[in-house]
Amino acid sequence: MTGPILNLLEPGSQRPHGMPLLRLGFRPFYLCAAMLAALAVPVWVAVFLGYLQWTPVINPLLWHAHEMLFGFASAVIIGFLLTAGKAWTGLGTTRGPQLGALVLLWLAARVAALAAPYPVYALFDGLLLPIVTVVLVRLLLRARNTRNLPIGAMVGALALANAAFHAVQLGWWDLPPLQPLHAGLALIVMIECVMAGRVIPGFTMSALPGVKIKTLAWLDRATLTTTALGLLLWVLEAPALAAFPLLATASVLHLVRQWRWQPWRTHERPILWILHAAYAWITIGLALLALAAMGWVAASAGLHALAVGATGGLIIGMMTRTARGHTGRLLKVSMAEVAAYALVLLAAVLRVIVPMASGALLVPAYIGAAAAWSAAFLIYLWIYTPWLTQTRLDGRDG
Repeated sequence: MTGPILNLLEPGSQRPHGMPLLRLGFRPFYLCAAMLAALAVPVWVAVFLGYLQWTPVINPLLWHAHEMLFGFASAVIIGFLLTAGKAWTGLGTTRGPQLGALVLLWLAARVAALAAPYPVYALFDGLLLPIVTVVLVRLLLRARNTRNLPIGAMVGALALANAAFHAVQLGWWDLPPLQPLHAGLALIVMIECVMAGRVIPGFTMSALPGVKIKTLAWLDRATLTTTALGLLLWVLEAPALAAFPLLATASVLHLVRQWRWQPWRTHERPILWILHAAYAWITIGLALLALAAMGWVAASAGLHALAVGATGGLIIGMMTRTARGHTGRLLKVSMAEVAAYALVLLAAVLRVIVPMASGALLVPAYIGAAAAWSAAFLIYLWIYTPWLTQTRLDGRDG
């Protein structure tokens, strides 16, 4: 392989030089994700409620769902993995001009969604995840780090789900248009389940002296397997009698798994309790999907519990924690950051719980959820933009 593509796949020099913004993947991708989150959700709600007349290159509902999954969440995953990969392997990850090219590709896709012909949007958007998959897998193979190869495989599967979405929109594949998006959400949730099982117990023990958490391998395997099967049946729109028991069982297993992590001990450590609170939305979301399979609640309730409560909560928690750690700052958040945590969780309650309680409150709940969500990520941008565009406090590279 030669030329520009090879340059994208080869990590840059790891010397402490160059623009701070492009020294590690979390820096530009976290900022890009926060900007998209702050802008896109209010725009979607305004369009949905008829306050704004605007049509992107695809149906506005599909644009909203796609951009939240493959624009926002995927940017955070990419930024996290291009940063964590260095810690996992001890090898340099993509940085400098190569990292800048990946960011520009992400930005080009977001702009193309608004103004370009659809094939241009599909091309730009469809390239990024496969490139990142190759970067990550090559890095892990070079380091013989087989433990994290399943993460690379899930990112590759996410790339395939995105490709399937574009294939449907281009008329190349006859599928329900939401099915690839549901597959994307399911894969993101699975990535969250795997990573949360690694980091939340560890973070809890390291921050709370005397707390001991013993993970049970059989419980983790059962939880992840049941969750994967339940979400697969949900994506495939399987009969209720097949989907309900698996989704309900997965919900209970997540509850048991998290209970063993002793979440009640974290109430004085916001940087910890946000991760526990967000993880609890996985239990809620799977339970709501099980109920939706039986026709007892709206399908969107479980979907948004996973997308807003779990994904949004885990993202704001990890974006603050990892950005603080990798810029040489204390792992202790300010009141403004706590407010951002609370606003994301409020957005989940307003989007999921309030409409279930009263249909009459649907419009104010949507507006309130969008405002809370946007405010949370604006707070992140206000605090972290200076940090992520400057050298680490300790002067080290990264």
